[in-house]
Amino acid sequence: QVELVESGGGLVQPGGSLRLSCAASGRTFSSNAMGWFRQGPGKEREFVAFINWSGTSTYYADSVKGRFTISRDNVKNTVFLQINSLKPEDTAVYYCAAKRNLYGTTRQGDYDYWGQGTQVTVSS
Repeated sequence: QVELVESGGGLVQPGGSLRLSCAASGRTFSSNAMGWFRQGPGKEREFVAFINWSGTSTYYADSVKGRFTISRDNVKNTVFLQINSLKPEDTAVYYCAAKRNLYGTTRQGDYDYWGQGTQVTVSS
């Protein structure tokens, strides 16, 4: 069993930055691919980014490529999402997810564990 707890969300002005964190419990973190997803108001939850077990491979949705960076620290059992140049359309609840596999995917159904989410609001 893996428990995930996100933090780092908040209210930020357009063009600003935030660093989201997701702390994982359990002894299998270094064997799990990790993903970030988001759900904006009135929208379906969508893929944002994933990172493989070792941190050597990442993949991003086109809408965030070049602005968001996913990374992980397998000693601290934490995955991060650095989000820069924020836009109002980035407003969403951001969720991290763990996959019982070394390699990530963009499909929500492939992930086995989910956090409760952290709210990011981009507004002036």
